[in-house]
Amino acid sequence: MKITREFKIGLLVVASVFLFIWGLNFLKGKDIFSRQLIFYAVYDDVTGLIESNPVSLNGVNIGQVNRISFMPDGSGKILVENIIRRDVVIPDNSTSILTGMSLTGTREIIISLGDSPNLISDRDTLKSSQQASLQDEVSQLVAPIKQRADELFVQVDSVLIVFQAIFNEQTRRNIVSSFESIQNTLNNLEQTTETLDKTIDEESTRLSAILSNAESISSNLKNNNELISNIIQNFSSISDSIAATNLQQTLSHTEQSLASLNNILDKVNKGEGSLGQLVNDEELYNNMQSSSKQLEMLLEDIRKNPGSYINISVFGGRK
Repeated sequence: MKITREFKIGLLVVASVFLFIWGLNFLKGKDIFSRQLIFYAVYDDVTGLIESNPVSLNGVNIGQVNRISFMPDGSGKILVENIIRRDVVIPDNSTSILTGMSLTGTREIIISLGDSPNLISDRDTLKSSQQASLQDEVSQLVAPIKQRADELFVQVDSVLIVFQAIFNEQTRRNIVSSFESIQNTLNNLEQTTETLDKTIDEESTRLSAILSNAESISSNLKNNNELISNIIQNFSSISDSIAATNLQQTLSHTEQSLASLNNILDKVNKGEGSLGQLVNDEELYNNMQSSSKQLEMLLEDIRKNPGSYINISVFGGRK
């Protein structure tokens, strides 16, 4: 039988189409010559997940994402169809975990094995969960730091405003003046300290003498303690004696004497008696003063001229 040219061309076209389909599926990770199993997982958000992303178990690639579509119930959730090898043992209570976005921007599905004795069947739906992406984790870690940084910047800004308000030109001048005053005070204090040191050095001898005298006085007091005790006892005895006297009687006699003196002075003021007349009679006082002067003159003349008043004879006769 002769093979025609048309048959050869048709066979070549079929083989090319087959190779194309096989190659396309091979690039997608599908093996059309091996038996595969389909399972589903439902997620709220599959950002970054695309068809042909890998499905792995314990780090080993066992399949890939085949199709991504919305749930037909209109809930907005995403239905992900995955194809894996049938030779992989997966319990039906395993979990399909959608990993977070990697640094390259890709995501994958990881199977977390359960402990059920029953295995997954074709087109079963596994429980699903999602991991936070690296960006989300970094954001969660950085968010509190960012918040604290914002608060810190606000506080720093407030502090800077306060410093700007405080350290104006007038305040700076006042601060400079204050430091100058402090420096002057320290200089004065230093001079005072030097003066005090000199004074102490100069007066150290006197201080030693004073302390020596104080020690001597203390020693004398100690040595004469018995004598001082006797003096105190004598004073106590004198005080007791004074207390024992009839002070009331003495005061009564004093009061009577003062009353008598008042009566005498009253009579003198009234001109009664010789003393009263002498004190109150001006003419009598003048006469007495005149007589006193004449008597004084007479005595003076007798002293100067005794012969005029007394004659003494040598022979005993008087002229």
